[in-house]
Amino acid sequence: MFIEPAETQVRVLTAEQTVRLDSALNAIAVDPADVKAHATASALRDYEHDGVRVIFYATALGSILIVTYVEAD
Repeated sequence: MFIEPAETQVRVLTAEQTVRLDSALNAIAVDPADVKAHATASALRDYEHDGVRVIFYATALGSILIVTYVEAD
């Protein structure tokens, strides 16, 4: 699930960036708790790989990821 500003950021990605974002989200979904904690907010997780950055938090059971920020170069 994407919330603002991530929702707006996703809308402007190119097709190639979207493919890389999908790969990143799949990697995160395997084990969201294994992603490093965000530097300033411990409840958030910060994933970076292949020019994609995703900041998110997981629900209590880890079954739903709430994406708060997306960046792709």
